[in-house]
Amino acid sequence: SNALCYILSLKTTMKIATLALLAGSAAAFAPAQCGKDVTTALNVNELELGCTEPLGVYDPLGWIETQPEKFERRRAVERKHGRIAMAAVVGNIVHNNH
Repeated sequence: SNALCYILSLKTTMKIATLALLAGSAAAFAPAQCGKDVTTALNVNELELGCTEPLGVYDPLGWIETQPEKFERRRAVERKHGRIAMAAVVGNIVHNNH
């Protein structure tokens, strides 16, 4: 009798826990209720990306003024290499764990 009562209470507890988990995960996918319109457009000057407030753009060799077209290419290549490095780190982590 006590074992049956324990099993029934355990099943009830599991049902409540499952229901709470489902309700919590459903709330994560609900749309946010905002009263104002939100845009995702970025209105940023390309040369201002990477600036630090007191110092400005970090360009110790002065390539922005002397070689602006090469500077833009170097910046694009640096982004590409950064993405390749991030993919390499993920690959390394996956390789070491499996």
